Amino acid sequence: MEQKKLKIRDLTMRDGQQSLFATRMTQSSIDRLLPLYENAGFYIMEVWGGAVPDSVMRYLDESPWERLRKASEAMKGKSLLSALSRGRNLFGYVPYPDSVLEGFYKEAIKNGLNVMRIFDALNDLDNVKESIRMINELGGIPDGAVCYTVDPKEEQPSGFFARLFAKKPEKIFTDEYFVDKAVVMEAYGAKIITLKDMAGLVNPSRIASIMPKLKAALKVPVDFHTHCTPGYGLASSLMAMIHGVDILDTNIWWFGGGSAAPALELIYVFARKLGIEVEVNMEAVGKIRKELRSVREELHDFDLVKSFPREFDPLTDKLPADVDEQFDRAIRAAKANDEEALLDACHSIEAYFGFPKPNLLVKEAEVPGGMYSNMVAQLKALQAEDLLDDAMRLIPKVRRDAGLVPLVTPTSQIVGSQAVSVALDRKKGNPDYSNPSNQFISLVKGEYGHTPVAIDPEFRAKITGSPEEKAYDVSKYKKPENPVLPEYGDVKLASNDEEYLLLELLPTVANGFLKRRRAEEWEKANADKAKAEAAAKSEEKPVDNEPITGEVLSAPMGGKVLEVNFKPGDKVKPGDVILVYEAMKMENDVEAEKEAVIKRIFVKPDDIVGTEAPLVEFE
Repeated sequence: MEQKKLKIRDLTMRDGQQSLFATRMTQSSIDRLLPLYENAGFYIMEVWGGAVPDSVMRYLDESPWERLRKASEAMKGKSLLSALSRGRNLFGYVPYPDSVLEGFYKEAIKNGLNVMRIFDALNDLDNVKESIRMINELGGIPDGAVCYTVDPKEEQPSGFFARLFAKKPEKIFTDEYFVDKAVVMEAYGAKIITLKDMAGLVNPSRIASIMPKLKAALKVPVDFHTHCTPGYGLASSLMAMIHGVDILDTNIWWFGGGSAAPALELIYVFARKLGIEVEVNMEAVGKIRKELRSVREELHDFDLVKSFPREFDPLTDKLPADVDEQFDRAIRAAKANDEEALLDACHSIEAYFGFPKPNLLVKEAEVPGGMYSNMVAQLKALQAEDLLDDAMRLIPKVRRDAGLVPLVTPTSQIVGSQAVSVALDRKKGNPDYSNPSNQFISLVKGEYGHTPVAIDPEFRAKITGSPEEKAYDVSKYKKPENPVLPEYGDVKLASNDEEYLLLELLPTVANGFLKRRRAEEWEKANADKAKAEAAAKSEEKPVDNEPITGEVLSAPMGGKVLEVNFKPGDKVKPGDVILVYEAMKMENDVEAEKEAVIKRIFVKPDDIVGTEAPLVEFE
């Protein structure tokens, strides 16, 4: 009998660092790891997409394209390189037209990308169909990902949802729901199907039920992607192995567990005991693991856990007899579908090695690890960490109000940001949803696609001004300007196609990133002139310190000012958008509440403001 084989997709350099360290791994760290990866034999390495294009520009001032190119050059085709695409939302937070999707896919494949994992945050397959077609036509491998999520808890809200579930007591997110989505994706041309459990909510018994159905219904390989946040990840991965999964997503030791996917080394121990061949060079993995520890040490400021698991090399380290027995007990329990014993054994294994305990708050709120780590990082930046627990508890409510959307970027960002906003509303004694973000309005309006459950028309009217669902209108898309920059010798902001694609994807972030590139080029050519301009700038007049006497509009949340639409002396009327600012990656309008004349505006584009900071003073 031929030995079973298991292929591995390594997530360390994309999803691993995104889930554990808020996507702050620098290019210099990546450069140290890549040569060690060349002969590791991973079937797929996820190195791009997801939050990487945004974060490397926003936080690290680095080029997303350079990151992809360097990975491709280093791997020399020995492992497939993959990226994560949010379908119609690509690597951003809003829907994009096909021209933007095709431009990015074409450029990515040209720069060495092989596999594009494509999902839609609402599981609306209309939003992935074109991406699958494009990737096939461009010579890439489309990987269709079905987003796993769960039905709401028993305590249901009153009103519309109570009536809805009274009429439809059956479950929405059944095995058949996910299998049907997978079958359609395969029919569209997906060459791999992934069950994408971004929140780690799929428990082992559910995998025992759903994995055989996926295998029976599909001809293409099945990949399982999960996280360990609520405590199911390792046990569910073992169950997937027993039930024939073809590809498993893992991280290397120091980037495994917690809010990330399971550690490859633990999967390897299970596979050896099951007689499954893991198609990876574990000696090469050992070399990566050694270097990866120092990389994690460098990420200390963004490390949610700040305690490392104990050292372990599955090729050379002998396990204590009682720990070895826990691996055997987990396998026996998995084969018997004894979930309680399986989870107990896996939690004992993780406790022995020092991986984080299950996060019960995350389990209760049903959120993905990346969303959780990002909320923590953003709330720290807002100096509002005390709101985390309240915001987490509000996530299920906001999710239900928004049509029971699965929580995966961008919906996780939208719902998470809105939960923080509602927590702020309650802290201030304001009604819920006093400050809906532009993206939450778009989601409720219908611009992101059809939600799994219809949104209450009354709620839609409250948030958007109309009870009717309205789809995203691609004809309204406006290509961003590529202005000439006179201050840098009349060069264009984006100097080539790949830079302009960044402007199309993330206009605000790319604008600052590309301006810094042009400034560097200009300064290199005009060093003396740049020094003189810097000296003149330092002598600019001080800020107006006149005391505030008029009525003031303040920032509902801390963030970054994106645009200011009025000037002192202008008259405004109710509903006029005076300025737009960004908080937790979501755009927020600051509107006039009544007719007034603007006396002073205290901010300008690119300013960082704190919660309750004064923005505008009226006469």
